[in-house]
Amino acid sequence: MNYSTEKTAKLKQQFSLLILFVCLLQVNVYAQSPFKVACVGNSVTYGYGLTNREQDCYPAQLQQFLGQKYQVKNFGHSGATLLKKGHNPYYKTPEFSEAIAYQPDIVIIHLGLNDTDPRDWPDHKEDFEADYAYLIREFRKANPAIKIYICRLTPIFSGHPRFKSGTRDWYDQVQALIPVIAKANKIGLIDLHESLYNRPDLFADNLHPDKEGAGIIARTVYQAISGNYGGLKMPDVFTNHMVLQRDQPLPLYGKANAGEIVTVTFHHQLLKTMANEHGDWKVVFPPMKYGGPFEMKIAVADSTILLKDLLIGDVWLCSGQSNMAFRLKQSTGGKDEINVAGRNSSLRLYQLNVLKETDAVAWDTTVLRKVNQLKYLSGTWKTSDQLSAADFSAVAYYFGKKINADEHIPIGLIQVAVGGSPIESWIDRFTMEHDPIMVDVLNNWRKSDFIMQFCRDRADTNLSKTTSARQRHPYEPCYNYEAGIAALTGFPIKGTIWYQGESNAHNLELYAHELPVMVNSWRQKWRRNFPFYFVQLSGIDRPSWPAFRNMERLIQQQIPNCQMTVSMDMGDSLNVHYTRKKEVGERLALLALHYTYKKNIVAEAPQALYARQNKNWITLAFPPVSQLKALDNQPLKGFELVNTKGKRIAVKASVKKNRVLLNVPPGEKIKTIYYAMQPFTRANLVNSAGLPVSTFTLPLN
Repeated sequence: MNYSTEKTAKLKQQFSLLILFVCLLQVNVYAQSPFKVACVGNSVTYGYGLTNREQDCYPAQLQQFLGQKYQVKNFGHSGATLLKKGHNPYYKTPEFSEAIAYQPDIVIIHLGLNDTDPRDWPDHKEDFEADYAYLIREFRKANPAIKIYICRLTPIFSGHPRFKSGTRDWYDQVQALIPVIAKANKIGLIDLHESLYNRPDLFADNLHPDKEGAGIIARTVYQAISGNYGGLKMPDVFTNHMVLQRDQPLPLYGKANAGEIVTVTFHHQLLKTMANEHGDWKVVFPPMKYGGPFEMKIAVADSTILLKDLLIGDVWLCSGQSNMAFRLKQSTGGKDEINVAGRNSSLRLYQLNVLKETDAVAWDTTVLRKVNQLKYLSGTWKTSDQLSAADFSAVAYYFGKKINADEHIPIGLIQVAVGGSPIESWIDRFTMEHDPIMVDVLNNWRKSDFIMQFCRDRADTNLSKTTSARQRHPYEPCYNYEAGIAALTGFPIKGTIWYQGESNAHNLELYAHELPVMVNSWRQKWRRNFPFYFVQLSGIDRPSWPAFRNMERLIQQQIPNCQMTVSMDMGDSLNVHYTRKKEVGERLALLALHYTYKKNIVAEAPQALYARQNKNWITLAFPPVSQLKALDNQPLKGFELVNTKGKRIAVKASVKKNRVLLNVPPGEKIKTIYYAMQPFTRANLVNSAGLPVSTFTLPLN
């Protein structure tokens, strides 16, 4: 090798080393450089309405979650539309140009709220997918290695001025397109809706979240970027001693960090799955016969949940207001029942206790804060014994005990009942928002005639110390669904028993609409047409109650797979909380045993078929198999005739097989027959099993 060649080789070697050094330096610099995160969006991203916007907006809070390895910048522009032909298109804003020039490694796009404006969506909605794809392409041009997430929208609540005039429906259409766009463009999807939809208290103007709401957005985005969902968790309903529903596919589900392998071992079977990008995991075991006790093991690489003493049987949801919540130890004979019942290992009780009763007291700031955070109901599964049964619902306890004894299968009872709560509090928000009547119940509920005055007054007392105009309360529409029922809808049940209506007796027409809607919505949530058994209001000296009881009698016929039990003979003339709960719980059990468990038993009294007059006698006909009598062989009470001038006339009545005979006073022209239509009634018509005939009105044919 000559000198020239040797020199050239040495120079090449030095150059190669220089190139290697530069590359290593670049790699080192890159490794130390923070990942750049661009938060793209409208006023929600910008932080509109926040007092300390620069510190409290969601991008600033996201920076705190992500730490120094990331650099987060806010490119939100208030009022921006995704649509290029919209009234304020984002792609024309300086923030868009700045975001592109930033060349982010990660971009979070939250656009679409302003596209629900009547200036935009009706005319240009067909462009939405293409315009979103354009935005995505522009960011990919700036950095081909970019990670892009688009977001399902934060909520627009029903108090928004354009909600019913178009925003509600156009918002739903935008939301439906966003997952489609994410899939078509092969990008990530973040759901900002689910974690905020049950927190209207965080949206003072029904559109923009406050600091806490922005923090929830930041946490949700952080979880999507990092995959950190806090490790292995299951919903609170999964605890030791629980009952799992027999003869139905059995889902087990929860949270884990994204990508973790979850192993579930139960009943000699092992199932595996992977937590998805949202941290959700689920396995489904095949239907199983009743039995137990069993153990269940749920595990990931570094964490295990072990659940013990589990049974497979029938699970019943027991819900409503105070007469469902009424404790066994307070009921007639309840203390004796507790003392003699002892431990029943095949009857399990899951009581969701309230954080604070809705008594006439002002709640402190701790309670108010937890109520807003939906931390109002909590509990754990327990085996029925003297301690757990004492505070459990008396109606539900006697219902479950009878079915357990008659069917010889494990029974699980889930008590979710809140004293004084109106039915509106048990209906989910989406159903109410999209119902033409109930949508108006949502707004300004503490000043609304839709809600009973008692409920509004009691809420005013409980919330008298709050400083929040959006403070929540268990009587608020949707609240008990969001704080209690929502967490149970993935947990299979056999059916529901319901005792509620006292706080809606001021408006029976509205209730007649709402109860079928609620039942249907619950069945949709559980994806099962489960049986629904409910208790008719009792007797008490409240003028509206007879008509309400009659409405309940009629409404059960409009709800499929639904039956009603009568309680008016158990009532107290002055106290809404009568104590004779055993008979009511066992009557509900008779309905379930007959209609659900297919027992050949008498479960209810018959209803009158028709009324006909012959001279001075009116005959009420009941089904041919009916065997009617007056309770305890006393004179028959409770019948009235209404003449053509509206006068109510008390009349003597007698029973002959399946007919009731009424004597018409001379000269009276009768149009309607009333039975048990006094608020507190001594009406005493029963069937052969002693079950009372319901309050009813019947026109004269």
